[in-house]
Amino acid sequence: MHPEPTFWSDTLVALPGTGLLFAYALLFALAEIEIEGEHGWAMKLPTWFRRTSRLARVYGRLLSGKPLTGYHVVMFLLTLTSFHIGLAFGQPWSPGLEARLLASYLTWGVTWDFLWFLFNPGFGWARFRKGGIWWHGGRWLGRLPIDYVNVLGVSLLVAALPGLVRGNLAHLRRHAIFVGTMLAFVGLAALAAPFYRRFYRHMRRPGADERPQNP
Repeated sequence: MHPEPTFWSDTLVALPGTGLLFAYALLFALAEIEIEGEHGWAMKLPTWFRRTSRLARVYGRLLSGKPLTGYHVVMFLLTLTSFHIGLAFGQPWSPGLEARLLASYLTWGVTWDFLWFLFNPGFGWARFRKGGIWWHGGRWLGRLPIDYVNVLGVSLLVAALPGLVRGNLAHLRRHAIFVGTMLAFVGLAALAAPFYRRFYRHMRRPGADERPQNP
């Protein structure tokens, strides 16, 4: 007989996959820091930017007044598609799998967003607070924007849906472990973030750029 799974055994089994998804979120955050610098929400990028169109108003209601940009549409669709890439290599689709993918994606998205602040030299944990980030200008719950809390709550609800139908909460249990493990990885990353911010500034020190002046 196989032993009954425990919290710790389930966590160990999930650890490699969760670690890979955390690394994926970190790489996306670092890529966006290289693209945007300290000017978040595509403020300085050559992309379209809308607040008043019908779609932008709907988007703003869902995300505490954030504007809709072409950059974010592409990035959201790109990352959401990447979570389904296994289907192109023979992974069979099912409603339970879709719920797991969507729940994981929502948690991953919050992780990605927060890591952008944590590693960005223009912010860091010290500046991650209400009033200091215009695109997180809605309500906060303690030190977290309400959007983070809402998205994580929706992820737990999505993860629970297959269990509510079948009377088995294994999906919710696995997702709760995933969320907790991602938070633990974020805590470890916070220790490395100051070193990255120092490296970022060092690579941009005056006189260090070696691009030709008149290409």
